[in-house]
Amino acid sequence: MTKTHQHSRYLALGMVLAATNMRLPITMMPGLISAMKQELGLPSSMAGLITTIPLLTFAIMSPLIARWGHRFGNEWTIYIMLIVLAVGSYLRVLPAIPLLLIGTLLVGIGVDGGNVLIPAIIKDNFPQRIELATSSYTLSMVFVGSLGTGLSGIMAAHWSLPITMAVLSVIGLLNLVVWTPNLKYNHRAPVTPNRQAQSTPRPSVWRLPLAWIVTAFFGLQALVYYSLLTWLPTIFVARGFSLVAAGNLVTLMQLSGLPMSFLVPVTSGKKSGVITMITVIGVGFMAGTAGILLPGLNLSLAVVLCILIGLGSGAAFSLAVVFFTQKTTNGFETADLSGMAQSAGYLLAAFGPVAFGWLGSHVGWTLVLWLAIIFSGLLTLCGVILQRHVSIYD
Repeated sequence: MTKTHQHSRYLALGMVLAATNMRLPITMMPGLISAMKQELGLPSSMAGLITTIPLLTFAIMSPLIARWGHRFGNEWTIYIMLIVLAVGSYLRVLPAIPLLLIGTLLVGIGVDGGNVLIPAIIKDNFPQRIELATSSYTLSMVFVGSLGTGLSGIMAAHWSLPITMAVLSVIGLLNLVVWTPNLKYNHRAPVTPNRQAQSTPRPSVWRLPLAWIVTAFFGLQALVYYSLLTWLPTIFVARGFSLVAAGNLVTLMQLSGLPMSFLVPVTSGKKSGVITMITVIGVGFMAGTAGILLPGLNLSLAVVLCILIGLGSGAAFSLAVVFFTQKTTNGFETADLSGMAQSAGYLLAAFGPVAFGWLGSHVGWTLVLWLAIIFSGLLTLCGVILQRHVSIYD
């Protein structure tokens, strides 16, 4: 059993704010692309970098951040990453394309601090309430992330681009203030002076087969989700829907994942709960995507299919986070596994939409949908394997 660490009374609030800062600085940007093209002269060829840069940053930085958490403590490492996030966010406010790109790079680095270490904070500080803490964390992240694109577009229609970005970035400054009391309770990895201190030293997560299956699970859910999020509007338009209808369907898909952000963590303590959610992932992703291939696709059916995909994607992401805490024994192991899984996972998420887009343009969208179904089947298989093991050290 993990020993509960002392922590600030503001830790839970700081975690919720960190969760919002892990999605909002990224999801608000697509809604601002038009304004950036108009006000900054941002070329269309560079617009994709605004979302690709953070994903590549996650892939590169995740293992490093896990290591820094060991050395300097998770609470201090998150705080430094929040400072980097705030600096990057306000660099993007300045009206210059180079500063926009540099700021986006810093935002990606800052956001990844929470990505990797918040699950470890939960494992260390809420071992008896992991389900509730994880629910609050994932629900806040997905909810704010879902609203980010639409809200930023509405604000940009009434305010200038710098004001819109500055206002939306205020939550990062608030997070810095709220997180400060947690620094008093900073925890570093214990130092073992000799090999006798541990009778059976833990192997690196990078050498564990089950850790690689957790990594595959996280990577596959990220690959399928981000690829569908990117290309479903184009696919729906190709199937005869209007641009507005296609955009609304994808928004519905994102919002449909919200219930799973609450349900998955609170049911994960029971084996039947994990199995049920793996079933939701398989049926949601596979049946939802397969339905788009049906002839005579209409709006009513498309709504049902997007809800199914949303339920599957919400369950997959939340269960991936649950596996980080459920399959490890302490916060530093959680950070190691989280860093490993997110490094490979976000690398797939960055290149997946590019590969799917090329295939869709040159071969056809039917192949793209079949690939999404196949990857969803592999994702489900990884979940089935993982639910049979207590930890990655089995």
